[in-house]
Amino acid sequence: MSDTDLVLVVVASLAGSFVKSVTGMGYPLVAIPFLSHFIGVETAVVVVALPNVAANAVLNVHVREARHETRDLTSLAIGTVVGAAVGTALLVSIPEWPLLLVLAATIVVFVVHYLRRPELRLQPATTRRWAPLAGATTGLMQGAVGIPGPIVAMWFHGYRLGKDAYVFSVTLLFLLAGVAQILVLAAGDELDRDRLRAAALALVATMVVIPFGTSLRARLEGRTFEHIVLVLLMVSAVSLLVRAAT
Repeated sequence: MSDTDLVLVVVASLAGSFVKSVTGMGYPLVAIPFLSHFIGVETAVVVVALPNVAANAVLNVHVREARHETRDLTSLAIGTVVGAAVGTALLVSIPEWPLLLVLAATIVVFVVHYLRRPELRLQPATTRRWAPLAGATTGLMQGAVGIPGPIVAMWFHGYRLGKDAYVFSVTLLFLLAGVAQILVLAAGDELDRDRLRAAALALVATMVVIPFGTSLRARLEGRTFEHIVLVLLMVSAVSLLVRAAT
């Protein structure tokens, strides 16, 4: 990996980590599509995996007091770990564009439905029934394409949680999926010295920018936070379509 590539990794990590520290998601969504043009999709997924796990751990601990405001985390977590292991194993053997197109279409349908019914709220009985599948889908997308954020964002948006409870929930699932992903990558000898060097630089950039993003989140009103998440979802849909077409 060239020095220019390493600089691009740092720039992408600064931008992605800032978005993530504000909303709880967005680092892989911003960094992977950008970096894949220069270092390839597989390498981009591997490089982002390590600093993304660290970012999720830091953000999750920061809002841990809100953990009692959420629900279904056990079944979501189990599904996420299983899905991440399967998705990571499939990373090098399946085409990613069908997954990206389905995910982009799902995002558009969700956002349109929300705009038509802004009071949309998933009932506890519904979320309890479908939580394992939501978790498994999250993990699968983490492992296979490195971008689970839209699935998690849509799912927890329907819970209508407070912003700290929302961030706690999404970062917990991302953390579990990321750890499972890294274990499978390590077992498959995907974490070579070149990728680890890039991941270390990305980690430094991530840790530098997180305090600025969390400070901004603390000043956001709840409704404003929801709208930012919706905008990020629409941006992710466009990003996924571009990635699928290239």
